[in-house]
Amino acid sequence: MAVKMIAVDMDGTFLDDNKQYNAQRFARQYALLKEKGIRFVVASGNQYYQLLRYFPEIKDEIAFVAENGAWVSDSNEEIFCGELAPERVHQILDILAKEPDISTVVCGRNGAYVHTSMSDEVIAMLANHYHRLEKRDNLYDIDDTIFKFSLNLAHEGVDALMERLHAELNAIENIMHPVSSGFGFVDLIIPGCHKAHGIALLQEKWGIDDCEVVAIGDSANDIEMLRQACYSFAMANAAAPVSAVSRYKTESNNDEGALNVIARLLAREEPFG
Repeated sequence: MAVKMIAVDMDGTFLDDNKQYNAQRFARQYALLKEKGIRFVVASGNQYYQLLRYFPEIKDEIAFVAENGAWVSDSNEEIFCGELAPERVHQILDILAKEPDISTVVCGRNGAYVHTSMSDEVIAMLANHYHRLEKRDNLYDIDDTIFKFSLNLAHEGVDALMERLHAELNAIENIMHPVSSGFGFVDLIIPGCHKAHGIALLQEKWGIDDCEVVAIGDSANDIEMLRQACYSFAMANAAAPVSAVSRYKTESNNDEGALNVIARLLAREEPFG
């Protein structure tokens, strides 16, 4: 069965460690993908507005599964947007207030929000993921559709934080699901609103079967989409659980592993031959 969609994660996958990719090589590849009718989908934990900046020439014609699946768009048309009730937002902020070592970002349709007490150093780091980032005196009073929380902390504290959050969130009806996004980030997502869900919505719109999808990723937040796609690729730098669920491997993000998969697809080399 011919491939009709390729979905790529960004950090640690499509982007190298300097947050860049070989734009000239990809431009040539994209022209061929478009000619063959193969859809290109960006599936990332990053903010939608941030993702647009990576693809200025084609942002109006490709699809984005942004915020780990909380917001899905195709050619600037909103396909899906998750939403948490205000009382649920407050419950989660109460839980996060017990964690003194995390930096919290409240993510919504119009932008992302941090407390005014956050240091300039942390905000500068977060700007790599959030193009629209605002300081607020009160995170409990944000007039926006909230669909995700992003937490940053020292990498060695991620596993313990995940365990604590699982316990706390399960105690209030599992209203959010914690998932590691790599690089010291933990995202709280609405259960079921992951990347695979967003990709499935696009597949339904375009009439594409799972066996016609290529997915490429490196972190735990990619696992659902890698399980869903018949052609699932783990980066050489991928976390062990990601490699375990992927059918195929490719080179690291610093060696253009994602673009190498596209090259193999276009050349009809294994496993596409």
